[in-house]
Amino acid sequence: MIKGLCITPPVLGRISIGKVVEKNGCKLPEKDDQFTITSQIQLQDGWAPHPLDAVYRGASPGNKLRAIPVTVMFSQPDLNLRASYCFFDRHASRPLCNGNGATCRRLTQDGMVDLPCPGPDTCEFAQGQCKPYGRLNVQIDQADELGTFIFRTTGYNSIRTLTARLHYYSAVSGGLLAALPLELRLRGKSTVQSHRTPIYYVDLTIREGTTLEDAIRQAQETHDRRMDGGFDQQALDHAAKTGLENGVFEESVEELPAVADEFFTTDGDASTQRKDQPSSLSTKVKARVRDKSLLEALTK
Repeated sequence: MIKGLCITPPVLGRISIGKVVEKNGCKLPEKDDQFTITSQIQLQDGWAPHPLDAVYRGASPGNKLRAIPVTVMFSQPDLNLRASYCFFDRHASRPLCNGNGATCRRLTQDGMVDLPCPGPDTCEFAQGQCKPYGRLNVQIDQADELGTFIFRTTGYNSIRTLTARLHYYSAVSGGLLAALPLELRLRGKSTVQSHRTPIYYVDLTIREGTTLEDAIRQAQETHDRRMDGGFDQQALDHAAKTGLENGVFEESVEELPAVADEFFTTDGDASTQRKDQPSSLSTKVKARVRDKSLLEALTK
């Protein structure tokens, strides 16, 4: 395994509740009131739809895709949903700091360093530009039993709800999370901050028409069948954990520009100076220094 390379679950496509549009020469995220399942191929007018999008959309009321039947690959909740506080440098199109509210790993001119993480509200380094960032991997089509679709979000509501659901379902099922029949569901709410207009977030529920008790019974049957066939869920979880811990930042160099456009817009720009980035360095020079520091840190 290459040291410093984060080994993530294999991705077959993306799940989103919005898209990136170009306005006045700028790429801006645009929210939607439905899911879109896309492939990993990006065209000039956006991501190409995945064939499964038409399948589930055609079966949805009003052709609005607001629920997707899914399963998760791992029994440990935090392997399915990785959430952290992330500070993203738009100029270099790369994350610079990744933390959990207690500790963080930050890329500086001296390389990768471990530091205390005060959270986004009081972090002097990020100056209010740090965001919660979550990546959820789910399985839609069992044709590829180790392939997943990824849902990325910087929304508090989605991250908080998905985290709670995964941990709760794992607890009540006795650790059979990876065998439960689940469903991604789009929900709406309005707040004072949204000026009473609806905002949408993602929830994870038991599939419609199935009670929790029935879902747990199905999960037990699925688990027993897998065990009889030699499937080792514990070993799969261990392999996933080892791969994810092998690196600090999940996204590859090829993915970073698209992630920046969709989730880290101009409010995440690193145009203001940081304490550990001298003001005498130009933006391009700073980016090069970061690139060199990242390379050195990941190859140690």
